Amino acid sequence: MNPTLGRSFTRNLNPFLVLRSIKVQFMQSTSIRTMATMATINPPRDPNTVSNYNNWRSTHVTANFDILFDQKKLVGNVVHQFKSITDGESKEIILDTSHLDIGVVKVDGQPSKWEFLPSLEPYGVPLKISLDNPVKLNGTVEVDIEVKTTDKCTALQWLTPAQTSNKKHPYMFSQCQAIHARSIFPCQDTPDVKATFDFNITSPLPVMTSGLPIRNSSMESKTDHQLYRFHQSVPIPSYLFAIASGDVAEAPIGPRSVVATSPDKLEECKWELEADTENFITTIEKIVYPYAWGEYNVLILPPSFPYGGMENPIFTFATPSIISKDRENIDVIAHELAHSWSGNLVTNASWEHFWLNEGWTVYLERRILAAIHGEAYRHFSAIIGWKSLTDAVEHFGDDHEFTKLIVDLKGKDPDDAFSSVPYEKGFNFLFYLENLVGKSKFDKFIPHYFTTFKCKSLDSYEFKALILDFFKSDTEASKLLDEVDWDKWFYAPGLPPKPSFDTSMVDVVYELSKKWQSLPDSSFEPHISDIQSLTANQLVVFLEQMLVLETPLSPKISKLMGDVYGLAESENIEVSNLYCQVGMKAGDDSVIEPTTELLGRIGRMKFVRPLFRNLQKINRPVALATFEKYKDFYHPICRGMVEKDLFGKKDN
Repeated sequence: MNPTLGRSFTRNLNPFLVLRSIKVQFMQSTSIRTMATMATINPPRDPNTVSNYNNWRSTHVTANFDILFDQKKLVGNVVHQFKSITDGESKEIILDTSHLDIGVVKVDGQPSKWEFLPSLEPYGVPLKISLDNPVKLNGTVEVDIEVKTTDKCTALQWLTPAQTSNKKHPYMFSQCQAIHARSIFPCQDTPDVKATFDFNITSPLPVMTSGLPIRNSSMESKTDHQLYRFHQSVPIPSYLFAIASGDVAEAPIGPRSVVATSPDKLEECKWELEADTENFITTIEKIVYPYAWGEYNVLILPPSFPYGGMENPIFTFATPSIISKDRENIDVIAHELAHSWSGNLVTNASWEHFWLNEGWTVYLERRILAAIHGEAYRHFSAIIGWKSLTDAVEHFGDDHEFTKLIVDLKGKDPDDAFSSVPYEKGFNFLFYLENLVGKSKFDKFIPHYFTTFKCKSLDSYEFKALILDFFKSDTEASKLLDEVDWDKWFYAPGLPPKPSFDTSMVDVVYELSKKWQSLPDSSFEPHISDIQSLTANQLVVFLEQMLVLETPLSPKISKLMGDVYGLAESENIEVSNLYCQVGMKAGDDSVIEPTTELLGRIGRMKFVRPLFRNLQKINRPVALATFEKYKDFYHPICRGMVEKDLFGKKDN
């Protein structure tokens, strides 16, 4: 598909007006003069921002914040350096905001007029800043905005000391993906804009951000707060803005890496990560090119963090559920590290093309694992991923918009589309292309792709154009790529064609699952020795096989499995959560208590959402009571998604 097709109707319209036309009629307050003033040359690629980023581009941001734990607020100011990308057409800068308190706004040091435009949920409230004079093409202005976050901020979670592992100090962390940075500071909250950053953060507790710490700078004090300074010289989109503060200590896990976490958890986190982190880095550097960010560090967050990991530059934010005391769940680190190339350096231009971030990252993650553990392990991981993909398609429905590789998010919240689809369908598309042209040829394309779009954002059409151009001199590969049904891969809902995976690592698991399916009509007598030679990830596949049975296990047999194998007590949450799901599907009431206990100590959506979905099927009153008990423990993003799962989508 030509990259301009399907979007030309937005030409010469500003993104704020385009978005409003999707959801509501133009308000009377939005005049023809405003529309003409904000006209653009190129159509906006991102429908999930109300900023006029096709008139102005933020090139550098200085964030000055004081962390006020007692008020649960960030207070300070942000300074944007904006470059005009039109020739004197716009005297207004429109920024994304959501539930922010705005104070004085200055343009080039002088107070400026500003106003909030009408709210457009779920995208927040556009902030319009007026300029005295238009700015020529490539001209710059500095905009300084006083800002406070509010208690409705969706990007920050504030934890009481009781919610941390050592119960001593409060904790705060951010999660800005997909469109939550706008609830911390006014910005062009789109992955299509990248800027460098300076962070000047004061806090009574240690601070980490998505910049390199300026360790040799003088540390100033502000009452009982210490100043922490960071710099990010590689341009990043707003969703990679990250900040955390709490009682943390650090330990080395490699020559360019540390792990940071609560002091009482430091040694076990260090042990979990030190054997593999540098090996992961050197492995992917051979596949793509050298690491560009200086340091690669890992912050193990409190258990309410809603994701497995978030690829914030310099400091990956990671769930404590990867600390399983068996080094079996650190594939998450390989994934977040791979984002240092895919997503962070080369970024999807909008969330409609999210597969470019996540499909590529899963692909690179599995290439790392294959290089270290062998090709069979890559296929083993892909088999696990295929199960996640089929679950997501089943959840949405095989004809749902959100099961496409390229989704339509106009007027929609990108969080609603979040699932394993862009991860696994994206991986399978790249795996298909690799097998189509041949692995050795595809390996030459990988660094070319990441070099061409380094520090840039792209959409799927640019990806297609690049791979076709790269192989145009190879007659055989070019012919094969020309025959690819690109529209079907991009726009067909449901499952893609299933690849032929190497099942050598799962055959033993499939055999064990068949024995359990044969009960009670066979002579099979389960014993703990059945699983002693299996890895935790093989156990995951075994339990997934139990979940997809057309006829679920009986409650008695499900309970027998848990008792003999000790699955409910497993310290590996990947295992224990799946066993709870198997039990609930079987109607085994004995798993309700371990399920509710698990829901009270982990906030990762990968576990929380399916556990609640299954719990409400077996006992909805318990599900509702459990959510009510723990809802303040969950991150706002997770809490909102579970509310939609339990109560249905709320009207905006």
